[in-house]
Amino acid sequence: MNHRSYLALAIPLTISTITTPLIGAVDTAVVGQLPNPAYLGGVAIGTVIFNTLYWLFGFLRVSTSGFAAQALGANDGKQGVLAFLRPFILAIVAGGGFILLQGTIEQVSLTLMNPDADVRRYAAEYFNIRIWGIPFTLMNYVILGWLMGMSKIKVSLVLQVFMNLMNIALDFLFVHGFQWGVPGVAIATLLSEVTAFFIGLIIIVKASPHRMEMPPLKEMFDPSSIKKMMSVNRDLFIRTLCLLAVFNIFTAKGASYGTEILAANAVLIQIHYMMAYFFDGLANASSILVGKAIGARDKHLYKKTLILSLQWGVLSSLMVAVSYYLCADAILALFTRIPSVIELANIYGIWLILFPLTASVGIVFYGVFTGATEAAPIRNSMIHSLIAFVITLYIFVPAYQNHALWLAFTVFSLGRSVFLALYIPRLSEKIFPNRSVGLENDQKMV
Repeated sequence: MNHRSYLALAIPLTISTITTPLIGAVDTAVVGQLPNPAYLGGVAIGTVIFNTLYWLFGFLRVSTSGFAAQALGANDGKQGVLAFLRPFILAIVAGGGFILLQGTIEQVSLTLMNPDADVRRYAAEYFNIRIWGIPFTLMNYVILGWLMGMSKIKVSLVLQVFMNLMNIALDFLFVHGFQWGVPGVAIATLLSEVTAFFIGLIIIVKASPHRMEMPPLKEMFDPSSIKKMMSVNRDLFIRTLCLLAVFNIFTAKGASYGTEILAANAVLIQIHYMMAYFFDGLANASSILVGKAIGARDKHLYKKTLILSLQWGVLSSLMVAVSYYLCADAILALFTRIPSVIELANIYGIWLILFPLTASVGIVFYGVFTGATEAAPIRNSMIHSLIAFVITLYIFVPAYQNHALWLAFTVFSLGRSVFLALYIPRLSEKIFPNRSVGLENDQKMV
């Protein structure tokens, strides 16, 4: 394992992963070209709701990838199949539950965010269409996680790129061609999600290194395996709740400052998603390599993955920060043409430059822990970061308002990196107890 082989895995994973927020980003950008900022605000609110719903079960992709990578490293075909089927069943159940509860979810979400009347109306239009895509999206998470864990990187890349290109094309057709407005972007996204699911199923059958046969129910629902899966998913679920608490508090508080600040924050948050998913691509590479190392009991691969993860996490953070600083005006113009929104986004955009510098290490190391299927440290570090966010918010928001929101978010991002990095020595000792693996040396840690 060297820089070239790490990047050979990380680059396509980064391209694949960075397409994930494109659905929300493209929806935001397309309606941002329309003259009424309420369109942009409505889609922003709707996107936050769906990010909330999807992130709640984002562990489906993450944990599936970790368990699949370990099965691949151990060359265990049966566990590879089970690593797909168990979370796939969970995705079906969860998706059906969201459909049944859609009325309650819409009412509670809009009440909590309390946007202006026009924004609320457009958010409801967007929600009532996209909600039907939830079961397909959750099952897509499992499909993509399994393909990544099985190192089928190019296939997963093609699937995600296809879905997003289809979404982009339909967005422009429905909004600018058919003049459907907000419902148009929602319909485009729904059709893209459903199409990607059916294509994904075909890919699973054709690209799987194992025969995709239903195992005996006794093996499918093996108590120890189910307990391990649910333990990892529980901790990742709590991690997600903390993350969502931050974003929903951020959005709700920003909405209280008016539609234009809400719209400016929405644009900046969409750009932040692109940055975060860039690092998540590196995290996916680290997750696959750590999973393989554990499955094969390869200490050298594990150690080298830690070193490369840290090095490329730091280097890429500098690249992303400088790129945004130099190209901010051009990037903002892709999302909206409303002068007042662009002006506000430029004022608060300085905080966005700090995001990659503070968050990159935490996001990349997140992949290390998910590859090891050790999620308790992820949960604990996120809880600590949330506490830091709330304290900063409480102290500074009364005086500095939206700037304080971004300050608190920066503190939260820094906490994610610092608190999780502190758990690395303990993780190394647990995985390879004979000799701890450090980030910078081979010295035995007691």
